[in-house]
Amino acid sequence: MIDLAQSTLNPTLLAKRAAVLDQLRSAAAGGRLGIAFSGGVDSTLLLALAAEALGPEGCLALTARSASLAVDEWALCQRLAARLGVELLALETQELERSAYRANGPDRCYHCKHELFETIDAEVRAAQGLVAVAYGATVDDLGDHRPGMQAAREHAVLAPLADAGLGKAEIRALSRALGLPTWDKPAQPCLASRVPYGEQVTRAKLERIDGAEALLRQLGLREGRVRHHETGGAALARVEVPLSDLPRAVELREQLVTGLRQLGFHYVVLDLEGFRSGRQNEILREQRLLPTVEGES
Repeated sequence: MIDLAQSTLNPTLLAKRAAVLDQLRSAAAGGRLGIAFSGGVDSTLLLALAAEALGPEGCLALTARSASLAVDEWALCQRLAARLGVELLALETQELERSAYRANGPDRCYHCKHELFETIDAEVRAAQGLVAVAYGATVDDLGDHRPGMQAAREHAVLAPLADAGLGKAEIRALSRALGLPTWDKPAQPCLASRVPYGEQVTRAKLERIDGAEALLRQLGLREGRVRHHETGGAALARVEVPLSDLPRAVELREQLVTGLRQLGFHYVVLDLEGFRSGRQNEILREQRLLPTVEGES
């Protein structure tokens, strides 16, 4: 791990990092620590700090493998765990067997995380000698609609990054200082987040979305989403890319339409508002189903 003594990180951020390391050492006293690991910016930093605090052998990366995890993301998890020297255990989770998950209400993430943490409790904790499990929730998550956090509390899963007051920008800065390749990785929530609330989540939809977003990346559109809508029994792809990439997406119209039609989409539209994370939660707030986040209009 890179020595941060000569870094340009501010003392507050260094103190927060130290607080995370202290909590990890305390939590793992007398055993091994499990880290719920998705390969995203937050969980990668948490895994790197766990490996630093406990040694690679003192922690275990736990990745839920199901249709909701993109194929490319699983490959990335394997590379990152190998880079950090940490053992990676794939858990075959069955959230699609849960009717409440498939129904895709605003609490869908609760049922997904409950499936993950229940699987860890039943199959991993005792077998792997885990004395605690942690996940990569951040202080930013505390102000948004994150029903999965309730599942974490119910299963006594630790949130060291949030407890230390680390926000997303700080996590990226610290990741960069530590040389982690995920420091500038675009957010990549589970594939089910591309299905509008109230429309059923199915394996076929998730596989179609996975292929669609892989196509975006292959065409050089690094950050974007393909939202899966149903209209009259047909599948509609609503492509979201950052506003700066809209001209490029138009130039790629033929490749996008051809590729998405081959994946089973009947209609292809380009969202002129551009990509922004958390759009589904914005809709819930517009419908007054969630409280408004400070600063949101």
